[in-house]
Amino acid sequence: MEVNEYNACVKEWADALFRFACKCTGHSDDAHDVVQNSFEVLWQKRQDVDKAKGKAFLFQVAYNQSVDNFRKRSKVSYKEIPEESTTPGNPDLKKILDRALSQLDEQARALVLLKDYEGYRYEEIAQITGLTDAQVKVYLHRARKVLKDYLVSVENII
Repeated sequence: MEVNEYNACVKEWADALFRFACKCTGHSDDAHDVVQNSFEVLWQKRQDVDKAKGKAFLFQVAYNQSVDNFRKRSKVSYKEIPEESTTPGNPDLKKILDRALSQLDEQARALVLLKDYEGYRYEEIAQITGLTDAQVKVYLHRARKVLKDYLVSVENII
């Protein structure tokens, strides 16, 4: 990958990578760090990465760093996202969906975000996460079941 190809990769994927990292980590500061580190790793490995594989490489690095951050945070101390009350007459859909995503572990959340939010195919997700296609499908099915159970609970009827 040449310098101009690297710059094009930064322009093209920075926003999507930040959205993904933000949803995975739950904190914009952590997401900024993940994005910056992902582009730094791409820069260091630019001679080995083909431009066509730049997107998958970036998301794989961001995924791995998000999982690492989650593990570090849960070893130190894990703070639960505070439950905010929503009134049935005026639910805040974004808050409910964010809380639903927070019910998932880091891997399941990343898989749901990659598939349903970013629109990746199963094969691409498998390449990014290092799982097999079958594992991606099974883990996504389980994650969607958790989301469904949470979203249809009496407290969160949309």
